[in-house]
Amino acid sequence: MQTIDWSNYLQKPYLCSCGRIHGCDIEEIIIEEGAAKKLPEILGRHNYRHLCVVCDKHTWEIAAHAICKDLEEEGYTYHLVKYEEEELIPDEKAVFQLLAGVPEACDLIIGVGSGTINDLCRYVSFKLKLDYYIVGTAPSMDGYASNVSPLIINHVKTTYEAHTAKVIIGDLDFMAKAPMSMIAAGVGDIIGKYVCLTDWQLAHMINGEYYCPEVADLVRKSIQKVADNAQKAAKRDKEAIAAIMEGLVLSGIAMSYIGNSRPASGSEHHMSHYWEMMFLLAEQPDPLHGTKVGISTAVTIRFYEWLDALGEELFSKQRPSFDFEIWKKEIEEAYGPAAPGVIALEKAIGKNTEREVERRKTILKETYEEIKKVIKELPSSQEVIDLLKSMDAPYTPEQIGVSKETFKKGIFYAKDLRNRFGLLQILYDFDLQETFTERFLREIY
Repeated sequence: MQTIDWSNYLQKPYLCSCGRIHGCDIEEIIIEEGAAKKLPEILGRHNYRHLCVVCDKHTWEIAAHAICKDLEEEGYTYHLVKYEEEELIPDEKAVFQLLAGVPEACDLIIGVGSGTINDLCRYVSFKLKLDYYIVGTAPSMDGYASNVSPLIINHVKTTYEAHTAKVIIGDLDFMAKAPMSMIAAGVGDIIGKYVCLTDWQLAHMINGEYYCPEVADLVRKSIQKVADNAQKAAKRDKEAIAAIMEGLVLSGIAMSYIGNSRPASGSEHHMSHYWEMMFLLAEQPDPLHGTKVGISTAVTIRFYEWLDALGEELFSKQRPSFDFEIWKKEIEEAYGPAAPGVIALEKAIGKNTEREVERRKTILKETYEEIKKVIKELPSSQEVIDLLKSMDAPYTPEQIGVSKETFKKGIFYAKDLRNRFGLLQILYDFDLQETFTERFLREIY
């Protein structure tokens, strides 16, 4: 059922037209029915002797117990680390539990799960200098092939260096049975790339940030693959599920090529991360990552539409002088215990200072016609909403419990989570945060 020749992407470093050498350390990707049954065969090509299987209580029932049985039948011994939490959070506690649970003699970690399990295993295996395999249980996010791990440390969602899995297994027998909310989340995570690619291009034009057209095209390919199959996936069509998983993995390979999450994470992810932090601080149920990203994508594209509609009027917008102490108090209110890390970042880079704001605004004005062309390449916000609706997925912040206050603070302060230029920074630079937020709240809430 695989339609992609993964050998074109794996372990073949090449000199790109952007001037950099891109490569991906993944050895094998298998996305097909019964793929997990091939795990013993893959292990047989190597000399691993001390395996550690990692899962949670849900993925144990879905897949891990069957995988462990297959390993036993083939004569493999393994140590099991099973998280028992109803909702696993990738925080310090979870990281330490895995670090403490991996036996000293372990030479391979096998994760069985999707987003959180994958992030934890990828990070811990990197820190312990161990190889890592992932058996995916849902096409719910694009991190399967990534080489970074977003974790929540000191209440802040932070991306940490990690390494890619050596083998990615997507068993369609498991994935087609995943909750529809998880399949829809995978679609949501991918359509967010529309915004992140726009943010990335604008960052290149305004900040001189490195940008690779070839990697951007690879991400566009992953978006198209997912968008074309979303409606069939909603009916659990296995070919469509395979196409979505392939699109998600392609997006992860793009991140591996660049060495960070820039090709796959922009303003839509920053907004989602802020919502996530607020849900966790309030000890409220946190919707799936891709669910939040799909919704924030519809929001950010709508804001891009309004920005484009302003035309030359944009340059009449002036923001008040930046007062660090006032901003600091606002951040402390917006982030609570997570504020110190956010404040430290601004002290280090000063991206909100008047000097930086004026520099960016000057360049944006000089390149405005080119920037408008980039923005017009986005799909409409209604197209994104219709795609989410086709999978019975939520498409407004209100539907997942994001309050008006949290939504507003996300527009104002989510940009301060990362040193990355994008839509949210433009709204700050031109003092449009209040105007756009109030307009959105009037229309949606």
